[in-house]
Amino acid sequence: MEKLRILYLCTGNSCRSQMAEGWTRHLKGDVMNAWSAGVEPHGVDPRAVKAMAEAGVNISRQTSKHIDTLGDMEFDFVVTLCGHAQQSCPVFPAKTRVLHVGFDDPPMLAAGSRSEEEAMAHYRRVRDEIKAFVERLPQILMEENESSEQRRTAP
Repeated sequence: MEKLRILYLCTGNSCRSQMAEGWTRHLKGDVMNAWSAGVEPHGVDPRAVKAMAEAGVNISRQTSKHIDTLGDMEFDFVVTLCGHAQQSCPVFPAKTRVLHVGFDDPPMLAAGSRSEEEAMAHYRRVRDEIKAFVERLPQILMEENESSEQRRTAP
């Protein structure tokens, strides 16, 4: 059976999409191939790398890349993880299902932190939320896709 191809798209491809790619490879690598990209890449966030390493997932070799660098790769699913990426999402072939699953932005939340530990708490929470989402793949994608199709065809 061919693996599902999933792309996680976020603004900077520095944190949430990197975590999602890492979790998918770690937890669902037997059934899914995962990539991540951004609409304005910023480089991989060191705190995201640290938070994932604490959970036993190494994303230190992943790179931050622009969506355009993926060329004409085909995906079964594109999952936008933030509102800006959802609004800026390029057009994909009709067979690609584009879904939005938003998560809080750890760097933004951590900006007002009084300590490194307080900042890391935001990264850990979002890391764990993304893990919970990935654990439900690919079933949750199928359900979301069916639900959005029903909303489009409802009178």
